[in-house]
Amino acid sequence: MKPNIHPTWYNDAKVTCACGANFTTGSTLPQIRVEICSQCHPLFTGQQKFVDTLGQVDRFIKKTEVSKVKIEERKKILEARQSKKAEQKKERPSLKDLLMQARKQIPS
Repeated sequence: MKPNIHPTWYNDAKVTCACGANFTTGSTLPQIRVEICSQCHPLFTGQQKFVDTLGQVDRFIKKTEVSKVKIEERKKILEARQSKKAEQKKERPSLKDLLMQARKQIPS
């Protein structure tokens, strides 16, 4: 090994997890902070856990709720349009109906 090019090796580097667990390991850093360790990782615990440091899960849930509301509003608007079209069809006869009436009124 060449001298003075390798980083300092710490045999007793402390690792601190966000869940509060601490353990020691070998590393080039004296202290390490992690978000997930083997005591809180879903693979080892079998429990689902959201790691959301930027609030992305909350934003996604908000977007889905807003989209559900918008879908319901859109359905109401479309139903109103369809009922309005149905009323207009009942009020005014179509061109086909007018032609059939005119044909019946003309003496043969």
